[in-house]
Formats: sequence, C-alpha cells, structure tokens
Amino acid sequence: MRNTNNAYNLYVQKMRKIADVRHSISVLNWDKEVNLPKKGSSARSRQIATLSGIAHEMFVNKEFGDLIDTLHRGNHLDERQRKNIELTHKDYQKATKYSTNFVVRLSEVTSETYHAWLKARQENDFDIFKEPLTHLVDIKKEEAALLGYEHHPYDALMDIFEPGANTADTDILFKDVREQLVDFVRRIREKTQVDDGFMRKFYAKDKQWKLGLEMLKSMGYDFEAGRQDISEHPFTTNFSASDVRVTTRIDEYDFGNMICSCIHEGGHALYEQGLPEDQYGLPLGNFLSLGIHESQSRLWENNIGRSLPYWKANYRRIQTAFPDNLGDVNTVDFYKAMNRVNPNLIRTDSDELHYHFHILIRYEIEKGLIEGSLQTNDLRDIWNDKYKKYLGVKVPDDKRGILQDIHWSHGSFGYFPTYSMGSFYAAQFFKQAEKDIPNLIQKIEQGNTADLLTWLRENIHQYGRFYTADELCKRITGEKLNFRYFMEYAGQKYSEIYDL
Repeated sequence: MRNTNNAYNLYVQKMRKIADVRHSISVLNWDKEVNLPKKGSSARSRQIATLSGIAHEMFVNKEFGDLIDTLHRGNHLDERQRKNIELTHKDYQKATKYSTNFVVRLSEVTSETYHAWLKARQENDFDIFKEPLTHLVDIKKEEAALLGYEHHPYDALMDIFEPGANTADTDILFKDVREQLVDFVRRIREKTQVDDGFMRKFYAKDKQWKLGLEMLKSMGYDFEAGRQDISEHPFTTNFSASDVRVTTRIDEYDFGNMICSCIHEGGHALYEQGLPEDQYGLPLGNFLSLGIHESQSRLWENNIGRSLPYWKANYRRIQTAFPDNLGDVNTVDFYKAMNRVNPNLIRTDSDELHYHFHILIRYEIEKGLIEGSLQTNDLRDIWNDKYKKYLGVKVPDDKRGILQDIHWSHGSFGYFPTYSMGSFYAAQFFKQAEKDIPNLIQKIEQGNTADLLTWLRENIHQYGRFYTADELCKRITGEKLNFRYFMEYAGQKYSEIYDL
C-alpha cells in the first residue's frame, strides 16, 4: 500500500509538471491574442512550438509510461485515483502512437496549409488553398489509421475532440436536423420578420464594456479568479480553476455581438472555474469534452441569455445605459430582436437555428473528405450548393464561403460537430434543471441564476472527466443525447416569437 501511494504521488507530481508547461503555453497563446505586438508573432510561434515539444516529450517518456503501467495494474487505489490512472493510461497509449517523424510532418503540413489559407483569404481565391488542403486531408487520413477506428475513419478524428463520439450517432443527430429543423426554419422565413434595427444603432464601446462586466458578474463569474479582455475572436482560456480568462468582441454598431459573446464565454468560464482544484493537472481536473464544454456556453447564451425571463430581469439596466437607442423599445421587442431568425453566409454571425445548418454542411464535407467520397478540387461547388440547399443563400465569393473558417487550415477535422452537440446537450440539461430546481424560471425572472449554477456545479463541473459524455448525460437526464429536447425548446420559443 505504501509503495502504491508513493507511486501515485510521483505520478501526480509528474502530471502537474506537464500541466505547468501546457498552461504556460496557454498563457503565451492568451497573450498572443490580447497583447502581442505585431513583430512578435514569429518568436512567439517558436516559443510555443518549443514548449509543446517539451510537454509531449515529458508525457510520452518511457519511464513515465512504466509508472502509469504499474499503477494501472495495481488494485490499491481509491475510485478517483483509479479513474485518473485509467484515463491517463488511455491518453498515454494514444500519444505514443505518434512517432516523432509523424509529428514533425503533421506540423510542417499544417503550417503550410495555414499560410496558404491566409493567402487564399487575402486574395479571395480557394484555388490557392486546394493543393495544401489536399496534403493535409491525406495526412489526417493517415492519422485516423494510426489512431485506429472500428467503423469509420472520421470516428478516430472526432474522438480527439469528443471522446466516444462516432459517425453512426452523429448521423442520427444531423438526420434529425435535416428532417425537422430545416422545415421548421422554412416556416419561420414565411412569417413577418421581427425588427432588430435598434440593435444596429451606435452603442459606445466603454458603456458596452461596463455592461459586459456586469453580466459576467451576475452569472457568478469570479473576477478574483479571472479577467476579461478584448480580442478579435472571443475565447476562454484557463491556467487553473483559479485563473480562468475570457475575452469579448465589441462592435459599436452591433449591440447583440457583445451581449452574446460575454454570456457565451462566461458559460465556458464558469465550467472551468467549477473544476476541482485538488485535481489540477489530472484528468479529473480537466473538462470532459468539447461538446460538454459547448453545452455550458450554449446553455447560458441561448437557454438563459436569449430567454424572455432573463431580459425581464436585466433589460432595464441596459435600457437605462442607452436611453436614446432603447428608450422606446419594450422588453418583449428587445427579446425578439435577440432571437431574430434570418439566414446568412457566416457561421459565427448566425442565429441559434441556422447555426446548425452551417455545422451540418461542414460535417457532411469533412466526413466525405476523410472517407474519400469527396475531393478537395470539388469543394467550392459542393459548399456553394449546400448553402443554397440548406440556407437558401447564394455564396458571392470564397472569403464568405469555403474560406471563412480557420479550422481546416489547423487540421481540426472532427471539431465542428461538437458545436451542434453542445446546443443539443444544453437543451436536454436545461430541461432537466427545470425539473430539479423548484421555480427555476421565476428565479431567472428575478435575476437569480445562482441555483442554476449550483446545479451545474453539482451535476457537471465537479466531475471533470470522471464520466464519458454519454454516461454523464444518462446520469443527469436518464438517456443519452436526444435531439428531441432541442427541437421542443426551439419549437416552443420560436412559435411564440413568430406566431406560427
């Protein structure tokens, strides 16, 4: 027993050293997005690459692997210790499948593809991106084979971002999107559009900034364990549960942009601040998956932040800050403007319903590329045809079409589906929270979201990676992820807004 305890303590020490290096990388990445001077990008890339290599070498070290194996074969650990070792053993087995040669080649191809994407974006020409993207798709196929899969090569890539996810289950989710959500949105388009013109008047940056801070604080975000800054693309990063930082984006002629960014990133941050600090550096101190992480941001942004009860509690404060723009706008009209449904070209600017069409298109394309049924040479036409089919919009150029996302240039195939999964999980979790928390909606109308945060802490945040996403969903709601909950949420909400 004593030897086992000593071995586990040594494992914890090594894991926390690795975490220290990885979080140092996160600090450099945060600084790159928030503070980095223009001429510092080259040196910063080298610094991040150096530390990434060090962290990888520390983790795949054979001596460390032997320690993990020893603990994995033992039987004197408590439940949480066993789970940490089980998950680390799995992570180690996966990491050691990557040879140094493969890691170098993947890094080189990704770098080439990223710079080609930048140039293609600048010149608004997908042809510049075609060949490098082909090379990247080829090496991602190689990576899928290297990692191994049972049914479909895309499963191996999805598992990187959403452990346990597979195309069979994801196909069912997006089949529901095609068969249910597409027709529902088509009905909305036939109705009189809600007015959101007042959202695009001039809203001073400093006033928006102050309101954003107030919204984060009211959600329960701990400013003694985090901070907010401005960045081009809003994001959340953490260096520990006691240092979780968010950024927002402020457009003085698009008021909803800041509101949604703050609440969305606040949801991510609350998850990170709720992870158990005593498990720092260990699997149980890390978030479960990107889909579950996205469920937290989407639950706060959509189920709360775009709800009428939330604005009954919070609208007066915003109206008072901008009396010239909102003095004659009532709470219900503001709420409707926050939920305007209208197709557009850009995923990140989409409403919460059309958003899933954007993800569906990317999922179909990625799956086709990895399985070999689609070729990069045809992607522009495929993309444009799908946008016409699902959103009814004509793509005018490559920059607002096939080149709009950075994900493929980073090699992040398998990432996009987690965005939709997050919204679907959010609807299912929120439905259960309504059952478990007495008078939840009335509490939200009174400005009280503390009980909801406590529920999320107790049911999701505290467990880290202890459960799989499927296990966690079943534990909370009694069943695995089911699109029905999102469709019921959307159906009730938008039928009232658009008088369907």
